[in-house]
Order: sequence, then structure tokens, then C-alpha cells
Amino acid sequence: MQQGKPYYAVIFTSLRTTEEEGYNSMAQKMVDLAKDQPGFMGVESAREEVGITVSYWETMEDIQKWRQHSEHETAREQGKKIWYSEFKVRICQVLREYDFSGEKKDAH
Repeated sequence: MQQGKPYYAVIFTSLRTTEEEGYNSMAQKMVDLAKDQPGFMGVESAREEVGITVSYWETMEDIQKWRQHSEHETAREQGKKIWYSEFKVRICQVLREYDFSGEKKDAH
């Protein structure tokens, strides 16, 4: 993400209902819309029984603006009524990051 400068992660964990209709298209619409928002840095998502989506933002203000975006508000309300049996949102400041790529070096 960013080297040296703290940024923020919004961690969304959820349990789904059995309703599938419209979910994937709405989820993709929200990712596409988020990508156009100021301060958006990226998103990672995985789902088994529990779904986890982590979006990354430059500032808390950027997160608040995204939360107040009218289409995002509509999607959240639909999610509560249709697609989620429960969810939790956590907002964290990322102070440090490191990674491992797993690429093998040439043995020659």
C-alpha cells in the first residue's frame, strides 16, 4: 500500500443468509464505486462460512465519506434486509506492513 505513512483498514466480517439473488452484482458494484472514491487504496476479500472484506483508505475522513455515499447507504440497507444474517465492521489504523511473495530464486 503505502511505505512509511499510516493508513486505515475497514474490516467487514459477515454471515450470509441463503438469499443469493442480486448479491454478486451489488458486491461488484460497490467495489467499482469504491475504486472511484477519494482515498481508496484497495480491497481484499474471502468467503467461506464467514466472509471477510478489507478495504484500505488513506484517511478516516475518506472512510466517513464512503460510508455516507448514497449508493453505499442503499446497499447497506439491502444487505441488512436481504443478504446478511449478521455482520461486524472494524476500523483500524495500519502502522506497518510487510509481505512475502514466495517467488523462488534461480538456483544457478
